[in-house]
Amino acid sequence: MGNVACITGYKSFELGIFKQDDKAVYYIKRAIEKELVSLVDEGLEWVLISGQLGVELWGAEVVLELQEDYPDLKLAVLTPFISQEENWNDQNKEYYELILSQADFVKTISKDPYKNPQQFRNKNQLFLQKSQSLVILFDEEKEGSPKYFYDEAKKKKETNPSFDIRTISFHDLQWIVEEEQWKKD
Repeated sequence: MGNVACITGYKSFELGIFKQDDKAVYYIKRAIEKELVSLVDEGLEWVLISGQLGVELWGAEVVLELQEDYPDLKLAVLTPFISQEENWNDQNKEYYELILSQADFVKTISKDPYKNPQQFRNKNQLFLQKSQSLVILFDEEKEGSPKYFYDEAKKKKETNPSFDIRTISFHDLQWIVEEEQWKKD
């Protein structure tokens, strides 16, 4: 698969974001874009997500936008189990399906619907096996779903120091907000 980065982070509801056009989404996407562009300059070919609502799908949107300038960059979606979107509202389902329809590769890791948390652990392990870098929106001061992945990624880095963890904190987002405002003035 070549050089792979995975993207993860908080789910939208963990950030209190319930609309795609929330201003915060714009800034989160700019922060992800910054990391991805620098990884592309280092030879990034594939971006891998599991299709969670929030940072992962916003990251997917960034990849799709970047493909205009970097046509070799590809998006892979490996979902942890079948029909993860089953209980989502229609708007989120449509958004998810739109992203999936534009991805370069889509596959389900477990051939079953959701059974237990082990399916998420399997997904985390697979993502860490397949990738050389991680872009994660995670702030140690705010607990939440990305913590599990972050802890696993840190373990991987201990045994594999070249593994690149790029953490976007709330402080980093604040910088992006200020930078963007500054550009406008």
